[in-house]
Amino acid sequence: MDIIKLAKENEALCIEMRRELHKIPELELNLPKTVKYVKEKLDEFGISYKEFVNGNGIVATIYGKEDGKCLAIRADMDALPIKEETGLSFMSTHEGNMHACGHDSHTAIALTAAKIINENKDKFKGAVKFIFQPGEEVPGGAEPMIREGCLENPKVDHIIGMHGGKLSDMPQGSIGFKEKELMASMDIFSIKVKGKGGHGANPQMTVDPIIISGEILMSLQKIVSREIAPIERALISVCKINGGTTQNIIPDEVNMLGTARALDENTRDLIENRIGEIADGIAKTYGGSAETEYTRFYPVLNNDPDFTNYVKEITAELFPEDVFDLSDPTMGGEDMAFYLKEVPGTFLFLSNLAPAKDGKYYPNHNSKFDLDEKEFYKGVSIFVATAFDFLK
Repeated sequence: MDIIKLAKENEALCIEMRRELHKIPELELNLPKTVKYVKEKLDEFGISYKEFVNGNGIVATIYGKEDGKCLAIRADMDALPIKEETGLSFMSTHEGNMHACGHDSHTAIALTAAKIINENKDKFKGAVKFIFQPGEEVPGGAEPMIREGCLENPKVDHIIGMHGGKLSDMPQGSIGFKEKELMASMDIFSIKVKGKGGHGANPQMTVDPIIISGEILMSLQKIVSREIAPIERALISVCKINGGTTQNIIPDEVNMLGTARALDENTRDLIENRIGEIADGIAKTYGGSAETEYTRFYPVLNNDPDFTNYVKEITAELFPEDVFDLSDPTMGGEDMAFYLKEVPGTFLFLSNLAPAKDGKYYPNHNSKFDLDEKEFYKGVSIFVATAFDFLK
């Protein structure tokens, strides 16, 4: 079976589906139009499915000629609250929302692979399960999908997923692989610093929460530089600070919001504990108080070495010039990590950014982000080839 030929034969359909999905970006765990479109395509292809997460997630299963193992292929469907500025003919029709991270392409590529696999289901044993999930950006759709049984009946043996865009120094059109830690844990923290406000001309009569916040801000950076080994990777970024109303009034309160990332769960534990301890200790030192909330979102994404190398070998047979070894992990987060905690699998990257109308390349989560549709067939080919080889 010529898998690349099959993928190319369905390339126009894949691009068409991506463009239709691109027009209707929806957020978080509420994707009615997106789900409706995906279900219509699955019905058209003759593939049965079940709904999850209040009808906002879909699991479609294709059974082969006899019993065997089960491979899951995962695609995320949600978008971002970004106003699109690409100028594309198929721009978002949902004002303020945009597929700025490529999830429209992930869904279209998975749908195309599903069509091809279903048309050739007499050629494999076992089952291929397609997991179309909501909420990858926030608040996380993988966890509720897993809780509701998306990895059961049939039980998933291995899972594969793919992300488009660009990572590190990957050449255009390359496919990136990395064993073990690929993406960092992703957590959010907030710190409410309370003091005693007053006139800016009489600071001695106040407990200045802005000064306290400044001390906390600088001290948090010392967690990474002085409490975590240099060979470990972690970061703490305070990305929002709100406090005060005008130039001569010291406020009662300042609010800080940030993100913490790590590539090791023990390091993650240390960061969580120390943010609260440092904020509380510094605030008390200056006569104020601090309330810290730390919310864990996604764990470290760990690729199974054996399965990663297995998919890499399959990819090398298809696209020998395009396999790329990712030497370093990224501090970005991905809720594919939840599936990989449950079953062995791999998450790979397809380098397929497209230039904007000004000729520049804009990264994921940018209002001018776009993808090179000519590279989509590679993702389709990898999914299909992995399924047929794994279930042969």
